[in-house]
Amino acid sequence: MRVIVAAAGTGGHIYPAIAIIDKIKENDKNSEVLYIGTTDRMEKDIIPGLGIEYRGIPMAGIDRKNIFKNVSVFIKYKKAISSAKKIIKEFKPDVVVGVGGYISAPVIYAAHKLKVKVVIHEQNSIPGMTNKMMAKYASKICVSMPDAAKYFDSKKVVYTGNPRSQQIIDVPKIRKSAFNIRDNKKLVIIVMGSLGSTTISAKLKEMISSFSKKDYEVMIVTGKKYFDSFKKLNCPENVTLVPFLENFINLLKDTDLIVSRAGASTIAEITAIGLPSILVPSPYVTNNHQFVNAKELEDAGACKILEEKDFSSETLVPMIDEVLNNTGLYNSMKLAAKGLGVTDSADRVYNVISKLVGENNE
Repeated sequence: MRVIVAAAGTGGHIYPAIAIIDKIKENDKNSEVLYIGTTDRMEKDIIPGLGIEYRGIPMAGIDRKNIFKNVSVFIKYKKAISSAKKIIKEFKPDVVVGVGGYISAPVIYAAHKLKVKVVIHEQNSIPGMTNKMMAKYASKICVSMPDAAKYFDSKKVVYTGNPRSQQIIDVPKIRKSAFNIRDNKKLVIIVMGSLGSTTISAKLKEMISSFSKKDYEVMIVTGKKYFDSFKKLNCPENVTLVPFLENFINLLKDTDLIVSRAGASTIAEITAIGLPSILVPSPYVTNNHQFVNAKELEDAGACKILEEKDFSSETLVPMIDEVLNNTGLYNSMKLAAKGLGVTDSADRVYNVISKLVGENNE
């Protein structure tokens, strides 16, 4: 089969797209996949580095604060549609898969105009603007979280989970000791996305001494931007600082609790593993969708929510203590998280795609 995948902007879109591509190539050795992204976001470096054919199209997102800037966005959008049409005519895909980010919009629209079938994948509980706008052009819409289904035509929706979660299952565990952390101690990882967070970093610096007498280890993934400022602190012996973790998922499999944002990829990872969490939803995202993501987990008993405005040593440390020291609570959170994981999600998405391609050939 010949497939164009469009996704851009953040790991929450890019890594599920990669998981879908990997599954297509695994199941169909003769498949041809082309990835369309932007010319200036992280996918332009990640995707070619994986040996996946890549085409970049200049595109920008809607500016919600200054509507006058959207004149240039609209111009880019129109040009992006023309570029996408040209690429689609050249590549001749059987199907186009949109995995989110604003580049998906012109690619999906171009596919629709050229009568190429479209599959959309939505990672969050509240769909992004692109997927909401483009849903009418899709033949099928795959959702990662059950609550997202209500925003789309029920005849098109397929609950697949996030394909990123299936990748996690096969990742080998790395022991804590590989990071000079004692294997006989519980480990808490605190991470606020790959880039870190200005607000949370400032609060973590204030509370770092609060971990000094705890009978567990704490790893803080600072983000490269903030690492030097953390290194200047007098850290307790049980606190490890790292700017970034290449083998993050591997270590996550030997972690006891994570304190994290509530992005789509994070949700997929922790539910695949069955990892209890304290989620700190980013208040800076569209439609507050991270809070809604976290609420699905909290309602199931899989996590505790700590809002950024309440983030402090007085709130976080007792919350960590409660989860780690209450065996009944911990085990119930672990089971609840595992129960939300969809461990064959990439297979489910692949089946949706291959069925549509099969219909094309009938």
